[in-house]
Amino acid sequence: MKYKSTRGDVTGRTFEEALFTGYAADGGLILPETIPKIDAKELKSWAKLSYVELAKKIVPLFVGEDEIPTSDLSDIIDKAFSRFSVPEVSPIKRLPDGLNVMELFHGPTWSFKDLALSCVGQFIPYFLSKRKKHFNIIVGTSGDTGSSAIEAVRGQKWIDIVVLLPKGRCSQIQELQMTTVIEDNVHVYRVDGSSDDLDAPIKLCFRDNTFTKRHNLSSINSINWARIMVQTVHYIYAYLQMCPSCDKIVQVVVPTGALGNITSGIIAREMGVQLEFVCAVTQNDVVARTIQTGNYAIADHVIETLAPAMDIQIPYNMERIWYVLTGGDCKLIKKLMTEFEETGNVMVPKEITEALQKVVADTFVATDDVIRRTMKRTWDAHEYLVCPHTATGVAYHYQQLQKNPEEKKARIIIATASVIKFEEALQSAAIPFTRDPRVSKLFESKQRYKDMKKEDNWLEMLQDKIEDIDRNRTKE
Repeated sequence: MKYKSTRGDVTGRTFEEALFTGYAADGGLILPETIPKIDAKELKSWAKLSYVELAKKIVPLFVGEDEIPTSDLSDIIDKAFSRFSVPEVSPIKRLPDGLNVMELFHGPTWSFKDLALSCVGQFIPYFLSKRKKHFNIIVGTSGDTGSSAIEAVRGQKWIDIVVLLPKGRCSQIQELQMTTVIEDNVHVYRVDGSSDDLDAPIKLCFRDNTFTKRHNLSSINSINWARIMVQTVHYIYAYLQMCPSCDKIVQVVVPTGALGNITSGIIAREMGVQLEFVCAVTQNDVVARTIQTGNYAIADHVIETLAPAMDIQIPYNMERIWYVLTGGDCKLIKKLMTEFEETGNVMVPKEITEALQKVVADTFVATDDVIRRTMKRTWDAHEYLVCPHTATGVAYHYQQLQKNPEEKKARIIIATASVIKFEEALQSAAIPFTRDPRVSKLFESKQRYKDMKKEDNWLEMLQDKIEDIDRNRTKE
């Protein structure tokens, strides 16, 4: 298996090289040169596998034996999922009225990001310990990725991680999950801006190829291919749990911001799994607008909502989705992305929009009022708590029930995070709660971080920090 950039100037990369690539040198994102296929008979034979057993079938399709031998890969996967709080890893809650919720929040930081990053956090030291090589990882987060990435690599010998979070735009608990980690290899910045704002200096940093190579820069945002790869597992697992006979379409409702999660689903579909998707978004509705109209355009500003991890106006994985749906037309992707990066606006060709609408059957925009009502309704009806992000997906299900009470569609909603991280949303929805002891511990912990103020030069601060990390390492 070899990998290439969506823009075509970077090709023939190994999995190891893909793992350590943030943005490719040509500005694109990494994907496999060919997407492996799963035939119906093989898929059906996996129906009774556990989540971990299924991961051991799917991940080797993307990682060659020559890079990670089967026994080593098995050990990596076992270790990655050993810290999840339930043996099923991602259990499905089946509630009345056909409400099926796949809980992806039983990892160390209570977010679906743990599913992939627990594996990435094992892949990275596997290679670095062999090479005796140090890497600097840069992560921009809208809420959950930062804490999950930190948890995956904290204390590791061969890695330093620099995390940029949007000050005051995460939940207080999300922020504390990052600022209370005191390990020497963890460096946290609170940025005076949105998650889209803080992505800008990160992208500029990776565009400086000389700097990137000199300091061995990488990222484990959803720009990182390994995250997208591992996330295909939970889509295939969801399909097999909902349709073990493998003979019909399953609809997956995905709360989404940067489109990393749904990109994994679309790749699972390309592999041969009968999936269709619904994108649930907040009032930051660039994903819905692009799918419906073909106009990929940045809004004037990012609206702060009750679902902060989805408050994004530049869903950078759109580029990967276009690449897959055009059969890998790098020239077209490069043209579209160049225009978008120069103007903040591009009209997507009709054939791409139509292809995307076949894969993403519907979109749904949830206001904060809808999120509140949905959280309250789910609690009142089932004594089941959903986080504000998951509520966007559940709200879509309720809407469809109202339209067609007799509907029998096989549908599952992705629950992206635990509600214990979002006390502000619980209060806003007038739902009584008792603070989780794990959360109480965060509020009692010492914090360490630095601020990037609006008037600061964020790129300069980021590059200075990387240089400082490497200078200190040479003194050791």
